[in-house]
Amino acid sequence: MSDSSGLLPDSSRIGRTALTVGDESAVIDFYRNTVGLEQLTREASTTTLGVDRRSLLEVRYDAAARPRPEDATGLFHNAFRVPSRAALGDALARVRDGWVLTGASDHGVSEALYCTDPEGNGVELYRDRPQEDWPRDDDGSLEIGSWPLDLVDLAAAASDGPVSTVPAETSLGHVHLEVSSLEDACEFYVDTLGFDVMDTSPSAVFLAVGGYHHHLGLNTWHRRSVPPTADHCGLAWFELVVPSSDALETVRRRLEDCGVPVTDRDEGFEIADPDGSTIRLVAES
Repeated sequence: MSDSSGLLPDSSRIGRTALTVGDESAVIDFYRNTVGLEQLTREASTTTLGVDRRSLLEVRYDAAARPRPEDATGLFHNAFRVPSRAALGDALARVRDGWVLTGASDHGVSEALYCTDPEGNGVELYRDRPQEDWPRDDDGSLEIGSWPLDLVDLAAAASDGPVSTVPAETSLGHVHLEVSSLEDACEFYVDTLGFDVMDTSPSAVFLAVGGYHHHLGLNTWHRRSVPPTADHCGLAWFELVVPSSDALETVRRRLEDCGVPVTDRDEGFEIADPDGSTIRLVAES
């Protein structure tokens, strides 16, 4: 299923994400000890975490930040993709050892574990199945399902001893947002920005480029309708990486032609979706 006619290059991907938090220590401890990221840098109010010297998450401390309102749009979850079933089994062991597992699903295209960080931000830990094994409808379109995940079998795939960090190949595979209108969000992310529609489900749409199952999820399950403000905890921004500076400039021109406000940054530029979520666009380094 494809709607955008290749407006984004196939190799575009999600890069990093940033959270505004009120309890920096608790959040950092969670992403280190439970998710398994490494602390890369720590400054007065900003800590970066990632793997193999690659930043995947920026934690921004703001003592005055207020909790995200229950009716506010924003982050549903950040999804960290590990490269193997053994690594997902290791993640399951870490969650069980020091945190609370809130869900586990077999999506056909992937196997996923779910939890929330200390400030209520959703977290998914998942591994992809080989693309040739992804379930498809009779017309060949992707079918992302949700079935129970066999946790006993997954636990048996874990390493023999405790593993405290995710493998070097781990990435931020996708970001899932809660939006106020799927129609408005798809008009922005598909028609304007250039993602492809890969699958739909009741009150949700899954978008990607290059045939991936999804780089971006959108849902209205909790009927959120109010944009968060800059003084709220939660998602500060997420990053979309395109393969070259030429591709970045092409995307920029298209956005400006569509009337989307563009704000320059040293590494690229940023835009906001209809619900106020910030997307930073950069070129592959």
